[in-house]
Amino acid sequence: MAAHNWIDLSQDADTGIETLRAHFEGHAYDPHWHDSYLIGVTEQGVQQFNCRRTRHNSVPGQVFLVEPGELHDGDAPTADGFTYHMLYLDPQWLTREVSAVFEEAPVNSQLSFAATLTNDPRLALATSQAFRTLHSGELRIVRQRAMDQLLERLTGQLNWRSRYRDDPRLPLVAHKAREYLHAHLHHDVGMDALALACGVDRFRLTRAFKSAFGLPPHAYLVQLRLARARHLLAKGEQPADVAIALGFADQSHLGRWFVRAYGLTPAAYRKRCSNLPDR
Repeated sequence: MAAHNWIDLSQDADTGIETLRAHFEGHAYDPHWHDSYLIGVTEQGVQQFNCRRTRHNSVPGQVFLVEPGELHDGDAPTADGFTYHMLYLDPQWLTREVSAVFEEAPVNSQLSFAATLTNDPRLALATSQAFRTLHSGELRIVRQRAMDQLLERLTGQLNWRSRYRDDPRLPLVAHKAREYLHAHLHHDVGMDALALACGVDRFRLTRAFKSAFGLPPHAYLVQLRLARARHLLAKGEQPADVAIALGFADQSHLGRWFVRAYGLTPAAYRKRCSNLPDR
């Protein structure tokens, strides 16, 4: 990480919601995704990122929203870099909390953000207040009220869409490959085996997969393993054990990919998200 870059990460004990405040100059992080809903506010500078096949430039006061599985990166196009704060909302928690508003969700659907970037001062204020109360460990009743206020503002940005595996816009071969990678997350998957499972040649498979998900299969598998690594590290598991369990060559191999995606080492992430001592 560059000398002027910093990350301040915490996790709320009651909800498991992670809160992050960070500053980056130059290249911030490589394309990656999370299995959480991200909502954040740019504080300073220009926060440039690609998401939904569009380049966005978020400036102070704007709110950015990223769904689970959405590929995104981060860069600072100006010399002074950018600063932002953000919350990671667990999909099950979010669906449960907004159920009172939407009543019943359509079959085989999941919550979706209407836009990736929005100018909504009231949503920005609610996001910032929720971030501050969770990040600073305010009283439980204060944290809960702040999250309720955020959800009230956030519902205007939410709708329902088909889950990926039920989305008819995606090629069947891409569906099959994605399901295979999820089922073989811990295995040393080769392109020949993946192509055989999908019934097409490697080249056609790669083209269809990248068109559907924005990454070739091997890069998707790395991101899938990184998302799983975050869960295991947050539970207190050691980086070396996580690396072995998820098919990385060693702890250093996991660490290189983890830093490129999230801006901090697996050990640093574990320390911020768990109360377990290092062994």
